[in-house]
Amino acid sequence: MGMPSKLKDFNLFEDGFNYSGQATEVTLPKLSRKMEEYRAGGMSGPVSVDFGQEAMQLEWTAGGLVKESLKKYAAATHGAVQLRFAGAYQSDDDARVQAVEVVVRGRYKEVDMGTAKVADDTTQKFTMPLSAYKLTIDGEVIFDFDFMNGIEIVAGEDRRAAINKAIGL
Repeated sequence: MGMPSKLKDFNLFEDGFNYSGQATEVTLPKLSRKMEEYRAGGMSGPVSVDFGQEAMQLEWTAGGLVKESLKKYAAATHGAVQLRFAGAYQSDDDARVQAVEVVVRGRYKEVDMGTAKVADDTTQKFTMPLSAYKLTIDGEVIFDFDFMNGIEIVAGEDRRAAINKAIGL
C-alpha cells in the first residue's frame, strides 16, 4: 500500500521576483469544461457537448506588505503578470520528491488588503483570472492552455489541432 505525495514546500515567483518567505498560500487553478446538455429525438437521455475550457483563476496570499505586486494591479493587458509556482511533493513511503511547476499569465482582478490591527498578522490576497496556464510534473507537461492562441494541450495531445486547422490557424 502506498502513501500519497504531499506538498512539503513551495515557492512563488512573480515576473521572476522571488516571494520565498512571503507567499503563504496559493490556490491553484480549478479546471472545468463548459458543457451543454443536448437531447434530440431517438436519444434515451442527454449527452453533454463540450465547448472548451471554462475561465480559470489563481489566488495567492502573502504575509505582510508586497509593494511590487500592488503596482501590477489594473494592468492594461490580459497577460501582464506571470506567476510561477514551484512545489515539492514528497511521498512518505519511498521519500521520492516530485517537482511540480505551474506557470500562469493574467492580470490582477482583486487585491484584498486584509485587516490592519496592531500586533496582529497582516496578509494580502491577490486574485488573478488567467489567459494562460501550464502544469508540469517532473518535467512532463500535463496541461498547456493559452486562450489567446487557441492552445489546449493535455498530456501531449493537442486537443484543438483539428479545430485550429479548420479555421486557418
